[in-house]
Amino acid sequence: WKSKLWQHEHYLKFVLYILRNYSEERKQPPTQLAAQKEEHVVFRNDADSRQPPLPEVLRKSLQRGVVLSTGSLLVYEAHKLISGFAEVHASFKVEDVIEQADYLYGSGETEKLYRLLVQHKNSDDAELLWRLARSSRDLAQLGSTSAEEKKQLTYDSLEYAKKALEKNESNSAAHKWYGICLSDVGDYEGIKTKIGNAIIIKEHFQRAIELNPKDATTIHLIGIWCYSFAEMPWYQRKIAATLFATPPTSTFQEALRYFHMAEEADPNFYSKNLLFLGKTYLKLNNKKMALLWLSKAKEYPAQTEEDKQVQKEALELLNSI
Repeated sequence: WKSKLWQHEHYLKFVLYILRNYSEERKQPPTQLAAQKEEHVVFRNDADSRQPPLPEVLRKSLQRGVVLSTGSLLVYEAHKLISGFAEVHASFKVEDVIEQADYLYGSGETEKLYRLLVQHKNSDDAELLWRLARSSRDLAQLGSTSAEEKKQLTYDSLEYAKKALEKNESNSAAHKWYGICLSDVGDYEGIKTKIGNAIIIKEHFQRAIELNPKDATTIHLIGIWCYSFAEMPWYQRKIAATLFATPPTSTFQEALRYFHMAEEADPNFYSKNLLFLGKTYLKLNNKKMALLWLSKAKEYPAQTEEDKQVQKEALELLNSI
């Protein structure tokens, strides 16, 4: 594509050169035009100039007898060239940004990733926007981020996820990150809002799974949702009863089913899924299976700060059994 870009640039320069000379010729007397004729011929035949020949459309138009001034035709050709080049350039740009973003995400470059993506916050591309939502949330989670910045980033992430959904409702990742970010915002708006958003959050997770049934992370998140409602204290249940005619409920058995489904979709994909398998078995008084999964969580290679926290909690639970 770089070769095509070079050709486009030089062809455009050639078109503009002819157009400029055409405009100048209309202002000059015939004697001056005759004097310049030879110079123009030399330019057109100069092999070292690296300029492409006149466009094929010009030759074919003349053969068909189309009456069109050279200047008008060149303007038309220049317009087509610029428009086409802009479209190609734009498509490369989105793909390149996404490719670079995924590389930075895989490398754990949280701050660099955010700086890259926030430049495209006004994009209409859902793939860019949900990645920006995720990046904003990840930056908010860093220990070096101030409380004020964390709050702003949390609300920003929800807006980016919302915009991604508006651009493409069929994007699985956009639904997933909208649910995650909506849950995060609830931490700032109180338990009543958090419980009130619970059904909306679950609906977005379920929609994400409909669109991508093998997404282990989203399946895990529904497991977390079920686990949270299964262990909800009595006072929160009372709040839920005032918000819903039929308050959302769940069980540890349902949570366990989703955690196992996530593990089947992508074995050993996430340290926290291993931890919650162990914790759920503890809630169900199955110590043998709890020991198995908590041991796996403790031995999981710690690549992130979250992995280290999982190892710590798993060890504490193992020591308590």
